[in-house]
Amino acid sequence: MRREYSEAPIVGVGAIIFNDENQILLIQRGQEPLKGEWSLPGGALELGETLEQGIRREVLEETGLEVEPVQIAEVFDRIVHDEAGLVRFHYVLVDYLCRVTGGTLCCASDAAAGRWASREELNAHSIYRVAPFTVAVIEKAFSLRIR
Repeated sequence: MRREYSEAPIVGVGAIIFNDENQILLIQRGQEPLKGEWSLPGGALELGETLEQGIRREVLEETGLEVEPVQIAEVFDRIVHDEAGLVRFHYVLVDYLCRVTGGTLCCASDAAAGRWASREELNAHSIYRVAPFTVAVIEKAFSLRIR
């Protein structure tokens, strides 16, 4: 199924991963949508793959880290229209709070770079260009983590 101008929404998964210093893992997108922007690791679900299998695979492919999905933090639509008003991208995204179980951070696949960022760096004018909807999901994850 093509991702751009597809005939139906695509299910995507994202990982919200904290380290011991309460920093969040961000990756710099190497492809559209959001090419060049910082985001959560993740991607499209493959046919026959469960949500949990998809998040494990995507995180490993993009970051070299093995994760365990702990809980769903957010489910939402990400719809991007082109200049003519046509739907260019439509993703139904399921973002999981995850914990690292192994591996070493090293970017590959669709990720151009990976960094641990503090909460303050996300909410300030910094080197990280993070979409507002991604910041909102991360903020929700911080509150879930505190409970």
